[in-house]
Formats: sequence, C-alpha cells, structure tokens
Amino acid sequence: MIVGLGTGSTVYFTLLRLGERIREEGLAVRGVATSVDTEGKAATFGIPLLTLSEVETIDLTIDGADEIDAEFQMIKGGGGALLREKVVASVSRREIIVVDDSKVVERLGLAFLLPVEVVPFARGTVARRLAELGAQPAVRVVSASETYRTDNGNEILDCRFPEGIVDARGLQAKLQGIPGVVENGLFIDLAHAVVVGHPDGVVEVRERAADG
Repeated sequence: MIVGLGTGSTVYFTLLRLGERIREEGLAVRGVATSVDTEGKAATFGIPLLTLSEVETIDLTIDGADEIDAEFQMIKGGGGALLREKVVASVSRREIIVVDDSKVVERLGLAFLLPVEVVPFARGTVARRLAELGAQPAVRVVSASETYRTDNGNEILDCRFPEGIVDARGLQAKLQGIPGVVENGLFIDLAHAVVVGHPDGVVEVRERAADG
C-alpha cells in the first residue's frame, strides 16, 4: 500500500504509530512525504519512502488541517507545505484529515490566516492583487531579518479576511488566476473523511457525502 504522509504536529503521531506497526507487525507500506520535515521523521521511524515521481496514484493520504468546515473544505499550509500537500492529495484515492475539534469551523478564514505561496519576484504584485480581493496579506517571516521560504524556495503571504471566506471555491479560482501565485491554502473537494478528536477522548469520524 502506498500512503501519503502529511505535514504537521498532528501527523507526527501518525508517523510514530505507522513506524511502530511496520516494526511490530511487518506492515507492508511505503510512504510519499509532503515535506522535507516529514521525510526526515519518516526515516527516523523506519518508514520506507517513495518519491512522487515513482507513483501514479496514492492509496491513502493522512494529513491534518488548520481549519475545516461542514462541506469538508479546508485551509491548510500553516506548516508551509501547502503545495506538496495539495499535489499529493490530488493523486490520492482517499484523503483522511485528522484534527481536534477546535479546527472544525462554520466559516473558513475567521480564525486562521490563508497561506498563499508566491514566487519571490512577484510578491509585491501578488500582494496588491490579494488586497483587491479583500485580503490583508503579510509576508511570513522566520525572524525580523529573515523571510520564510518553503521547501520549494518560495515565499508565503498569510492573508487575513476580516469577514472570513464566504465563497471558498470562487476565491480559490481567483487566487490561482493571479500570475506569481504558485499555490493557495484552500483545499476544495479533496478530503473524503475527517477524524475529529474531542477533549474528553471521544473520536468522531465523518464521511463526506458521495455527491459532496
């Protein structure tokens, strides 16, 4: 089985347990990592990896989300891996999202900023176009003197929408029409199921409707 391995603090526990099952049960899986960070953790836990170019489809991807709504539309990219995560999701037969209940929201973008990955050359132009769409973009930084760079060498503009994102599907199309935008953190129609963990230990599994 080929398993897509997401990025972030939630996925860490997936990697840890998957490595344990490979050692203890001889589980026959190979992973496709969505970030350099995940590659390193997978190697540490003994999970064999393939590159994306070595596979045509992925059987199952397990990932997290920064926000997810009732229609399973998501904001991702808080960890900076939105481009690779979206490519892997796009070739996955099934995408399972694991979140705690605070990540389930009525409207995207009210609490979490929307990441937009941009070519550094085009940052200023893209920022102006984003402002025209009602966003308040800010360059992601590592420190006061260092701009954050993704694994792909690009920058991220984190966008605040004061009223949230009313039409996620429409906004995604507009963002991808801006020259200089590499990818955006809106994940539309990519999640098949979401596993929600609650503070009392209850785990809830929600499946997306077949026509959703």
